[in-house]
Amino acid sequence: MSEIKIIALPMPFRLGSVNCYLVETDAGFVLIDTGGSNQRAVLEKELVGAGCRPGALRLIVLTHGDFDHIGNAAYLREKFGAKIAMHPDDAGMAERGDMFWNRKSGNVVLKMIAPLLFRFFKSDRFKPDVYLEDGQDLSDYGLDAQVLAIPGHSKGSIGILTGAGDLFSGDLIENTKQPVLNSIMDDLTAANASVEKLSGLAIHTAYPGHGQPFPMAEFLDEHSRMEG
Repeated sequence: MSEIKIIALPMPFRLGSVNCYLVETDAGFVLIDTGGSNQRAVLEKELVGAGCRPGALRLIVLTHGDFDHIGNAAYLREKFGAKIAMHPDDAGMAERGDMFWNRKSGNVVLKMIAPLLFRFFKSDRFKPDVYLEDGQDLSDYGLDAQVLAIPGHSKGSIGILTGAGDLFSGDLIENTKQPVLNSIMDDLTAANASVEKLSGLAIHTAYPGHGQPFPMAEFLDEHSRMEG
């Protein structure tokens, strides 16, 4: 049974917090999302405190390419020796330092301030070591889980579903007040299709990018009611 440690890191300007999930397996650790670079020292302290020291971190999985999720990936790869994995459709965000690289549209002002707001500098850019695809098995990294393509928030958004029925859902769903679709969507049609895809899977608990974990059935029931 893998142990899940929730690391909630504050975002700048009281914008709430972003979740990183450290999963301990028999083969070491897997980190899902890395938060923003403004909380790097806090994240590193949490990792080491959990027993995840350099050499023990097998894989860094990024659910999508937003700076508040990928801000520490390059640093952790160098410091801990871990590989970085993400979907190829969002990889350009990390490589170019552009959160809006593959999005359909974006606020011009937000495009300008996002790198400063989340402190994503040239030194934070990276090219992933592993490109994840829908249905991919992560057991080679010690994690009994599969990758799920769940676009909507971004084109390359993914979820990670463990054999125990835990879903790391990235920013498809948020739970800051109640479990709902994320308020920022690049493609709402794709997002609803992703929810429909998830509704057919055996998911017990969802671990969102923002907010507390929640029973997946609770979200699906409410989403179905609102859509109906």
